[in-house]
Amino acid sequence: MSQAFSTFALNMTLPDILLQPWPWYFSGALLGILVPLMLWLGSSFGVSGNLDSICGILGAGRFLDYFKFDIKERLPNLIFVFGSVFGGFLAAHFLTVENYSVAISTATVEALASLRISHSEGLQPDYVFNWSFLSKPQGLILLVGGGFLIGFGSRWAGGCTSGHSISGMSSLQLPSLVATIGFFIGGLIATHLLMPLIFGS
Repeated sequence: MSQAFSTFALNMTLPDILLQPWPWYFSGALLGILVPLMLWLGSSFGVSGNLDSICGILGAGRFLDYFKFDIKERLPNLIFVFGSVFGGFLAAHFLTVENYSVAISTATVEALASLRISHSEGLQPDYVFNWSFLSKPQGLILLVGGGFLIGFGSRWAGGCTSGHSISGMSSLQLPSLVATIGFFIGGLIATHLLMPLIFGS
């Protein structure tokens, strides 16, 4: 780790550091600071709950009492989400070196190839994440059906992976432990059973 830290921080200028991914031990430490800070502010580290807040801001409270709340209580989490989106935009357009490619493990590339999904340079394969893929049955199942299940499931479970697995687990909540176990089981089922079935492998 000391050699990696030296390569990351000691032998680089500030622009060099900003224009490349940060190692896990640095970004992980920042995350470890952010979670208790949000708890101290009366919020929690999570994303899916902000859908309720946005619906309430847009006037859903006129139709359902569920969306009636004091928006001031939701501000820390809303700021976190909008900051994440804005930060992602800045990173993608201004803090990324030209022709940068994400380092994907060989095993992952081979697993995707077995499903006839070609590897691309970004975080997600372009073969799946594009508008034309929506015209295929696999696209409707994965992007539309999967998106609905993620949204419905995160609200039914009272939180998403970040809310339960990071914020909930760190505050020793048993439901978050159960939810996190469910996330991993669901991911294994999707990877080893559903994906080969959907792509006909």
